[in-house]
Amino acid sequence: MTPTPDSTSGHESYSTQFNRFNESGYDIPVSDEQFFKSIDHISKGENRTFAEVEIVYVNEEGIIAVNREHLGKDYVTDIITFHYQDNPDDPVEATLYCCAPRIAEQATEVGEPESKEFLRVFIHGLLHLCGYNDATDEQKSVMKEKENYYLTFVS
Repeated sequence: MTPTPDSTSGHESYSTQFNRFNESGYDIPVSDEQFFKSIDHISKGENRTFAEVEIVYVNEEGIIAVNREHLGKDYVTDIITFHYQDNPDDPVEATLYCCAPRIAEQATEVGEPESKEFLRVFIHGLLHLCGYNDATDEQKSVMKEKENYYLTFVS
């Protein structure tokens, strides 16, 4: 089954092809303009070109299925990021799988508006595509700092 996009745009002022799919049944509190601004600021700030980015919102069962099939893990997570280019210097082509209910739950846990948490998770995925990792405490700290910085442009 091929998902049907909620939005597809080569937005006039942005060169990135962006597709948003929502298979979660959850209302996503982020506008296309906010997604594009995030991509644009990170592209400029990290000196990366994003050719195509698609974001797929799923429920808990959906994210577990992706996690199990591609990473061999059996739990809910907020985001799983896939890039498709072979050369890391090529323009980024990627799919971000996001668990909408988990992101909403995280917003409550950290006391932030859902819209801000949804943007933070999207930015987090884009940072992974730029080569950032979050396996260690030091890496997590760097990513959190970058997330907070880029959030200032879109939230």
